[in-house]
Amino acid sequence: MPRGRSTFTKRQKEQTRQQRQREKAERRTQRKQEKPEASVDEMRELREHAEEQAALFRVGSDEPDSVEPSTPQGSKEIGQQTPAGTLRN
Repeated sequence: MPRGRSTFTKRQKEQTRQQRQREKAERRTQRKQEKPEASVDEMRELREHAEEQAALFRVGSDEPDSVEPSTPQGSKEIGQQTPAGTLRN
């Protein structure tokens, strides 16, 4: 029994779609294999950059290195305990 033209084109389209999916999966696995190497280099560069920025902020500073972040006067942190021991929001 001969197949019609539409069946042939549908089959070709499906084979093409499957081939694209295989290629896409292959590219994805290649990226995953290459990614950890690149991310280590990026993290090292970011760490170095952060150290450089920190050094710039420390230059000319008369304060010690361990500076605690300050809160504006009169502001209370959420969930701070009152002297009675109850939480205040």
